[in-house]
Amino acid sequence: MQEATSPARAVEPFEPRLTRIGAVDAVALEARSADLAKRSIKRGSKLEALDLIVRMIDLTTLEGADTPGKVAALCAKAMRPDPVDTTIPAVAALCVYPTLLKGSSVHVASVATAFPSGQSPIALRVAEARAAVELGADEVDMVIDRGAFLSGRHAEVFDQIVKVREACGPAHLKVILETGELGTYDAVRRASLLAMAAGADFIKTSTGKVSPAATLPVTLCMLEAIRDVHVETGRVVGMKPAGGIRHSKQAIQYLCVLHETLGRDWLTPQRFRFGASSLLNDVLMQIRTQKTGVYESPDRFTVD
Repeated sequence: MQEATSPARAVEPFEPRLTRIGAVDAVALEARSADLAKRSIKRGSKLEALDLIVRMIDLTTLEGADTPGKVAALCAKAMRPDPVDTTIPAVAALCVYPTLLKGSSVHVASVATAFPSGQSPIALRVAEARAAVELGADEVDMVIDRGAFLSGRHAEVFDQIVKVREACGPAHLKVILETGELGTYDAVRRASLLAMAAGADFIKTSTGKVSPAATLPVTLCMLEAIRDVHVETGRVVGMKPAGGIRHSKQAIQYLCVLHETLGRDWLTPQRFRFGASSLLNDVLMQIRTQKTGVYESPDRFTVD
């Protein structure tokens, strides 16, 4: 991630914003996301869109059975997704647990702060984020304490994000809201604004461990919060939908929603990511089909 985002790291008071957050019109939000999902792209632009999706992917493995060998294989795939087509770019990053970071030769995002629950003392979560950076993480994906947030202890969650932001030092911070547990679009918007005010470089929908994970309406809600902050302050904050995005058609729908909400400036890996494990293979299959005119089988690509 090369784009300088230092303005997004400036911490600003959150409580004064609470009265200005407003309610989200759920019906209008879902109708607009559904309408945008119907947008199509020209055949000539599809290959360009698929290439962009590859460059936006955080190739992810977050399982208890992950091994150094599995991560090494994913590193190789992250750097050269399709060994027989060298024109396909590397993915944005590899997202793994911090204990598996050592020796990685690709841009690395590490989860931290008692992932996926966020339920440990804040001192331990801060120490874990600091350790992830020391082990080589270029980016840290933290989870908020949803229990505290849903209990109305917003200032406490704000302060926790600030402390983790400080512990990350030069690394970029993605703040996971776990939107499937927040319940309402109002809560999603409030959590998005809270995370940005506390210094998040990116806001992220989900850990991938809770259903529902990323959805188009929730992503649109978060993108509109990013847009409003950008209009008001000029700050640039990125977005990462994660969990449940498995097919290129879905990913293109997300790009359409992104373009219509934030414009072409956000169509870059520096400002938008997909948290995915199975998406990459479907995109590679579609790229091969676009180039050869022959529908490819999933069996032609490695299983992650």
